[in-house]
Amino acid sequence: MNHSMFRRGQWVLGLVLCFTLAAPAYSGWRSFFGDDAGPDARGYTETRYPIVLVHGWFGFDTIGPIDYFSGIPEALREGGAEVYVAQVPAANYTEVRGEQLLAQVQEIVALSGADKVNLIGHSHGGPTTRYVAGVAPELVASVTSIAGVNRGSPVADMSLEEYDRPVVGPMIDQTVNALAGLVDLLSDGGYPQDSRAAQYSLSTQGAAEFNSRFPAGIPQDCGEGEPVVDGVRYYSWTGIHPVTTVVDPSDALLAVSAMAFKDQPNDGLVGQCSSKLGDVIRDDYFQNHLDEINQVAGLVGIGQDVPELYRQQANRLKNTGL
Repeated sequence: MNHSMFRRGQWVLGLVLCFTLAAPAYSGWRSFFGDDAGPDARGYTETRYPIVLVHGWFGFDTIGPIDYFSGIPEALREGGAEVYVAQVPAANYTEVRGEQLLAQVQEIVALSGADKVNLIGHSHGGPTTRYVAGVAPELVASVTSIAGVNRGSPVADMSLEEYDRPVVGPMIDQTVNALAGLVDLLSDGGYPQDSRAAQYSLSTQGAAEFNSRFPAGIPQDCGEGEPVVDGVRYYSWTGIHPVTTVVDPSDALLAVSAMAFKDQPNDGLVGQCSSKLGDVIRDDYFQNHLDEINQVAGLVGIGQDVPELYRQQANRLKNTGL
């Protein structure tokens, strides 16, 4: 493949993730018609334990009017869920992000009076939630990994090659750290950033090392993993279509990054097999990596109601007693 084209696309994609995620998308007919819309709407998402949403690499909770999980917290709350949106380092090791998330989970448990939380993580948020479940399973009722980088990504593998180049590598590191720091500043995070550390955690080797310490829910092959480990239930889902709409400019960038996967099904940044964890709800949605969080501006694949998938998962957790 054309590596120079891929590299250009990768860094442009980083800029897109930072600066062009549009304002929270219109959350569909539920917002228009109110809480009575949908199945059992007033109690449909009313889980026993609070839901905590966890962003991925270069992510954030909120920047001004922009939500990382676009329209999703509102959709969950409409049905009765108690929802928190975590803020962890935009770029750093999984373990560093996990420690920051653990502190927030402890605070949420104390604030809400609940014994545990339901963690839902997108992209790097998947391994981040798994870290908390691994070190403090008593605080976690469930982990839901959405396009989680659970076995690493060839995109990160190629990125690490760039970081190791003399002269160019340090320049890339400084530039990406500066951008991650800007995201952190705009979202009032206050966390140190380490872009190379993040890429290592997201790489095939880094993910394998992490999985050796935190194997819960990881399948032996490309199937399903153990659904319950140490009292924590594990779920996952993903899309496998890098391009879903011609009107979303980010689709073109994801089409470039998808070249790293060759013939493997992927969402543009995460492979189908890498995404699998515990009980696999579905592994082939007509969604790409940004569609999975209802971005950009709700411009997702035709027929895809992304907030509804989160509502369905909340209802699934509710019906399981979580």
